[in-house]
Amino acid sequence: MRYLFNINKSLSVLQWFIFMIASAVALPIVIGSVFHLPQHEVASLMQRTFFVVGVSSLLQALLGHRFPIVDGPAGSWVSVFIMMAGMAAQQGQDAREALQLLQGGLLVAGVLLFILGLTGLFYKLLTLFTPLVTNTFLFILSMQLSGVFLKGMLGLGGAGPVNYGSAVIAFLIFSFVTVLTIKGKGWMRNYAVLLGIIIGWSAHALVVSDRVPQSFMAGSSSWVIFPKIFAWGLPHLNPGMAVTAVLFTLILVSNLIAAISAAQQVVPGRENSNRMIYNRSSMIGGLSHGLTALFSAIGVVPLPVTTSFIRMTGQTQRKPFLLACLVLTAISLMPGIVNFLSLLPTSIASAISLATFVQMTGNSFRSLSRVTESQRDLTILGIGLVIGVGFTLVASSSSQGLPVAMQYVLGNGLLFATLLVMVLEQLWRSKPCSAVA
Repeated sequence: MRYLFNINKSLSVLQWFIFMIASAVALPIVIGSVFHLPQHEVASLMQRTFFVVGVSSLLQALLGHRFPIVDGPAGSWVSVFIMMAGMAAQQGQDAREALQLLQGGLLVAGVLLFILGLTGLFYKLLTLFTPLVTNTFLFILSMQLSGVFLKGMLGLGGAGPVNYGSAVIAFLIFSFVTVLTIKGKGWMRNYAVLLGIIIGWSAHALVVSDRVPQSFMAGSSSWVIFPKIFAWGLPHLNPGMAVTAVLFTLILVSNLIAAISAAQQVVPGRENSNRMIYNRSSMIGGLSHGLTALFSAIGVVPLPVTTSFIRMTGQTQRKPFLLACLVLTAISLMPGIVNFLSLLPTSIASAISLATFVQMTGNSFRSLSRVTESQRDLTILGIGLVIGVGFTLVASSSSQGLPVAMQYVLGNGLLFATLLVMVLEQLWRSKPCSAVA
């Protein structure tokens, strides 16, 4: 406790805590909107997400890779959630059934990640993830989620008309966060997301007259509530989701490698970390996915964007990070605070989420320009982008007559295109391929 009474050290903990909140607050609201969840279920989803983020980040920093890297809701998992929401709507399936299938998929991915780390096979998969594969994945991910976020900004997810005041505020906040991320200096750039949330939420409250249900405003009479286990019901699994989870585990491997490699470049004395770090991190990642399924939350992964935060603040020590994880875990048990955060308007949450993808898209462009030096590279990239974006636009409606397993794979342009580029990279070996490091 004496650590927290030191002002400088307390500020370090506060900075990490705010960064973790900003990284986790928006996507539960977006998912709640996609699945048309009532407000109290959105608040519950946010509570469970905060809890898993805090515990998972703590486990990784203590037992896994041992870097100060935030585990947050994965944009790649969000794409699978959105795909499942679309398929459920087209097939007349209950949203809760789709969410139970997603819990089953998270469990499968968790078991596979744990086995890969336990057996040491995780690091051996590294050669599959060339820069071309990784950056194609990042680019298509941005394209796939941009439509969802734009719909949220325009208020097109619900049954009511577009609220133009809300939409204008959302686009202004998107512009504000984007400019601040690029042009901002010092703490303003570092907290661009937090500033965007505060300003956007305040402007929305002043301009848009939203009524919050009185039953929700009443909140819970308990000061502390433990997150509900299997809030969406017991996990289910079908062949399509099983195949998707197995293939998607490869995507999770790529994400984990990218996060650790980036952290090694900014944390002193950790430039030459050995293979055991990757294997340990894979095992903890498996446990984290198990926790995510248990607590019915969005899949969490180490966020490579944490490196930018470390560079801006110089926060390379683990102790303030570990304390921030404990604080977030404790806050997640307090329904009053979580209920308040869950009132963040969907349009503002979508704008913030879209702004965070701008930098990632630009970085993928820059990396792709460096690795596409031959006609072979350009051809593989072109095939991946055409197929990935094409399936994102039409596969959900054109694959309904196919077997269930094929519907799940072809219904997700991100997954299909990434696997296609990976296969082409391995089969078309006109020159040696360099691995992602």
